[in-house]
Amino acid sequence: MDMQALLDFFSFADPNVRYVVLGNVLLSASAAMVGAFTLLQKKALVGDAVSHAVLPGVCAAFLFSGSKSIALMLIGAFATGWLALVAIDYITAQSKIKKDAAIGLVLSVFFGVGMVMMTNIQQSGNAAQSGLDHFIFGKAATLIGSDLLIFAILSLVLLVTVSLFFKAFVVLSFDRAYAQALGYPVRRLDLLLTSLTVLAVVTGITAVGVVLMAAMLVTPAAAARYWTDNIRRMVAIAAAFGAFAGVAGAYISYAAPAMPTGPWMVVVSSLIAFGSFFFAPKKGIVPRQYMQWKNRRVITDENTLKMFYHLGERNSHFGTARELKELINSREVAEPLLRATLRRLVAKGMLERHANGWRLTDEGYRKAARVVRLHRLWELYLARYMDIAADHVHDDAETIEHIITPEIEQELEHQLGYPDKDPHDTRIPKGGAL
Repeated sequence: MDMQALLDFFSFADPNVRYVVLGNVLLSASAAMVGAFTLLQKKALVGDAVSHAVLPGVCAAFLFSGSKSIALMLIGAFATGWLALVAIDYITAQSKIKKDAAIGLVLSVFFGVGMVMMTNIQQSGNAAQSGLDHFIFGKAATLIGSDLLIFAILSLVLLVTVSLFFKAFVVLSFDRAYAQALGYPVRRLDLLLTSLTVLAVVTGITAVGVVLMAAMLVTPAAAARYWTDNIRRMVAIAAAFGAFAGVAGAYISYAAPAMPTGPWMVVVSSLIAFGSFFFAPKKGIVPRQYMQWKNRRVITDENTLKMFYHLGERNSHFGTARELKELINSREVAEPLLRATLRRLVAKGMLERHANGWRLTDEGYRKAARVVRLHRLWELYLARYMDIAADHVHDDAETIEHIITPEIEQELEHQLGYPDKDPHDTRIPKGGAL
């Protein structure tokens, strides 16, 4: 990394850098904010259709004005983006074509028409058409002060509208029927959210391009979904991810001029998304796998302690040392796994190692007794309150015994009247020392 380039970039001394960075932040953050609701409504493909459908509007605006007026092109793009959504709804309502097929059909037709118009313009000899193809993949480096003003206005419109209708959008996104029951004008809200989606896509086509703008709409929102269950935080995180991708894309383009800004914004946004998919706390793949691994170890440890308790119940000698062969015979378990579990329980102070085997410590006995107690309480609860036969309750209790909290344990004992025996007439342990 060129440190001087980094310092020069973040000094924002160059006006062009200021325009590009601020423009990227505005368009990507506002698009991500709207994209959060698009994602929650499972309409991610709609953004892709709109982003491709705006190209003929851009070309039509150029043919009408004869110049690359950003304002006129955005108006043209908004018009054809809206027309595409109307076409999708019409095809879905008036034919047997499903919505995903209708989206693919409209997307390809509109983009194909746009490419035909673009080719015609490029072959027309009009000198003003130079650079018009940047709308396909974007060209953030061409942003100027007047463009920034337009982006600022559009982003402000998006921000204010989302803020005003935030609660309504949340209800609509999660439960449409409930929104209707509350008296919300669902169709009008749908219309408004669709308009915001089109506007968000249109805002970003100058920098990111029609091909990649759908990614900036959905990807930051998809990444944010992994970090929180709170919708307000999700929208804020999505906007932050989008803004960071905008700054990072601008810096990479600044440090390596051959690198285009728009595609790098999408790449950075995608890297954030993949990082979130794998490493976000609680919901990320790696933390979930780690939690599952920890849970499996807890279950294995408790089942092993339970083996010692069951063996001790046979002759009421819970402190007797048990050999490895005796443990394996009492419950089918792989020897390497059992050895590793025994070592772990010794390290935790649940077991003691002796020359002729392993024995429960006082702490290990209390833990083993509690697991057995939970198992038998749950069996009794199923038999008494669920009318399940006594010989059918074991498997369910085998699973639930590992996740019953102390609060649930107390409630079970209270509901069952502090019983002494389970459905099999076996004593329910009370805990205590050896």
